[in-house]
Amino acid sequence: MEAKKETPPSILDQLKEYAETRIKLAKYEAIEGGTSLIASLIADIVIVFSATLAFIFASITLAFFLGDVLGAYWRGFGCVAILYVAIVLLIKYNRQRLEIPITNTLIQKLFKSK
Repeated sequence: MEAKKETPPSILDQLKEYAETRIKLAKYEAIEGGTSLIASLIADIVIVFSATLAFIFASITLAFFLGDVLGAYWRGFGCVAILYVAIVLLIKYNRQRLEIPITNTLIQKLFKSK
């Protein structure tokens, strides 16, 4: 009875296997990164939507309250409108200072380290 001798895998076979493993790993990392980015975006969209609804209802409540205090609902809604115009003007004149942190946050979210 002869014992079969196993030949060690050649360097080319090992390189081929290594390349296939690296390709699989790259695919899995891309899938993991993409799915975590999409999940993060969906969560952010839900948060923004909920915050927007809360902001709208709080604005309406404030307008009705001010209208009751000032004696006419149009005065309350006018005060809330003036408040928002003031906020828009503040944002417009401080736009550059606001864009940089937002940009940095988005870049960190895209290139989130593991």
